[in-house]
Amino acid sequence: MQKSERSSLIKPIVLTGGGTGGHVIPHLALLKYLRSSKRPIFYIGSEGIEKQIMEGEVDHFYSIPTGKLRRYLSLDNVKDIFRVIAGVFTAFFLLIRLKPAVIFSKGGFVSVPVCWAGYLLRIPVVTQESDFTPGLATRLIAPLAKTTICAFSATTSYLPKRYHSIFVGQPVREELLQGESHFGYELCDFERDDARPVVLVMGGSQGATVLNELVVQNLASLTQKFRVVHLAGKNWQSPENLASYQGSYVSFPFLMGELKHIFAISSLVVSRAGANAIFEFLALRLPMLLIPLERGSRGDQVDNARYFKENGWAHILTEHEMSLSSSSFMSAIISLQENAGEIRDRQAQTHIGKINHAIADEILKFI
Repeated sequence: MQKSERSSLIKPIVLTGGGTGGHVIPHLALLKYLRSSKRPIFYIGSEGIEKQIMEGEVDHFYSIPTGKLRRYLSLDNVKDIFRVIAGVFTAFFLLIRLKPAVIFSKGGFVSVPVCWAGYLLRIPVVTQESDFTPGLATRLIAPLAKTTICAFSATTSYLPKRYHSIFVGQPVREELLQGESHFGYELCDFERDDARPVVLVMGGSQGATVLNELVVQNLASLTQKFRVVHLAGKNWQSPENLASYQGSYVSFPFLMGELKHIFAISSLVVSRAGANAIFEFLALRLPMLLIPLERGSRGDQVDNARYFKENGWAHILTEHEMSLSSSSFMSAIISLQENAGEIRDRQAQTHIGKINHAIADEILKFI
């Protein structure tokens, strides 16, 4: 639904965040509760994945230029400084026009110019950090924010005490709990009476080459014991010789609305350790094998995975020291299946049902 910002004199709510699905999708979990304020909801982001996901979900989507914030030396950092500056100026004048009551950021480099511009205009900013340790965007926004909402209780200790940071939890889309198995089996062309458990392999919205290659390398062994649903990312080119595994294996680049039905038929999940995904698995009581991204990252996924393992909610398989051999991958999945009952029991002790409402309340109280 697209509406002009002039359709109402009531000050709107502005959402921002992007770069990856994990910085966008949690907004969907909060929309129902934010709409209770009867205010227009606008989204400010780039032309990236946030536009694909959110454009039809909010009253209007606005694009701004932005640059990626990198932790390593690169000439692109110099170029992107000017993009960030351009993003701040564009967001500044856009926010003057929109006159929002509050800005809610889900993080990612896209959100930084919007939050900086909002601070300059004295618009309340609320941000949410999903990872165990705060990311760069959160560290740049938190000093300006009224509140930083954390998904992990320990995250507040990584932020200076002069910042107002609180532990609430991670927003999770409630519709994911409403999947129907018969739609899932139809979507995958799987037989309902097949006794093999379904393993869901998720590489995230951008895909994960390591996971994709492991699945293909081990497909013959995997399909003897399991059926496999493979979310491989939009850039993955599946090998042509996989047609013989029909009824045992199916791949999709990315799923949104249908994903809840895939969850309904899944017994286990193999994934990276992005916070958004693993909290969704926790809410769904899905035993998970986490293969955290290590190289080229700040180590946030390693911390997330370690925390979930320590709580008995997941098993971990690491990339380093050649641990991702075919034999170790298969052994890890079989071990996960053997311990699935115990893992579900531990997962069932968590209580996350009221988190979405609580986060929305934290945002709305600044209006």
